Amino acid sequence: MHADNSATELANRYPSAMSWLELSLTLRSDQQEAVEAALEDVGALAVTLLDADADTSNEQAILEPAVGETPLWSLIVLSALFEAETDRSGLIHVLGELIPELEPGQILFREVADQDWTRVWMDQFKPMQFGERLWIYPWNIEPPSDPGNAVFVRLDPGLAFGTGTHPTTALCLEWLDRTELDGKTVIDYGCGSGVLAIAAALLGAAEVIGIDNDPQAIEASRDNATRNGVAKKILLRLPDIDERTLADLLVANILAGPLHELAPLFAAHVRPGGLLALSGILSGQETELLERYSEWFEDLVASK
Repeated sequence: MHADNSATELANRYPSAMSWLELSLTLRSDQQEAVEAALEDVGALAVTLLDADADTSNEQAILEPAVGETPLWSLIVLSALFEAETDRSGLIHVLGELIPELEPGQILFREVADQDWTRVWMDQFKPMQFGERLWIYPWNIEPPSDPGNAVFVRLDPGLAFGTGTHPTTALCLEWLDRTELDGKTVIDYGCGSGVLAIAAALLGAAEVIGIDNDPQAIEASRDNATRNGVAKKILLRLPDIDERTLADLLVANILAGPLHELAPLFAAHVRPGGLLALSGILSGQETELLERYSEWFEDLVASK
């Protein structure tokens, strides 16, 4: 699920509202951007995207998209939230202009009570386990009081997407879980919401450097790090690594193109004997990247 505005933000903006109008329709992923922009132009307060081919228990969802990327399913259920008095016929007209083949009966409306929409995001999120110790918990669910050796990353549902996680992020979280991080320096390149950086810090890393080219991602990471009590461990910055920095581990969950270009930079900032994890790679792209990074790194392995 993709929420452009969290329930908390809407509550702050519209504290006195009692009900809302929700519009939903199914569309192709290539139609999403234009439809979402049009609905926002005519007053949408929040837009949610769900996988149309899966129920919420099986949804392949996006927790942390790669830098500059919004990966989507081929068929999407788009829901938009409006103020209750919004003209429904006007919304149908806007959508008809954008998608001529769309039948009016495909556009569904429902009234959402104030107490319901506040929970509509919160109720979608369930705890998720990665590896043996690491868990992602939404803020509305309390972890066990006796965690044992479990480690909990807490995320605001307004900043997380879906009931599962994007496979590339899941692979990185599982890798961090099984890697010895105590006292290590970690670089998370393309930190997004900060989930990997926070996980590394909670798993024992002494210092984590989170880097992203999006200032909003830096702010989201900073907020999440503070709420997880690891802000002092995590240094966040726009793309710029101090030339003196050497990491014991570097993880980058971005796209193949940037990974190819950044190989010399990554090599310069991973200390001899250090570890490298690259993710966000499509099937068929791994061979070229393995060859590219073999100039600096040994024992490279492609995994799925």
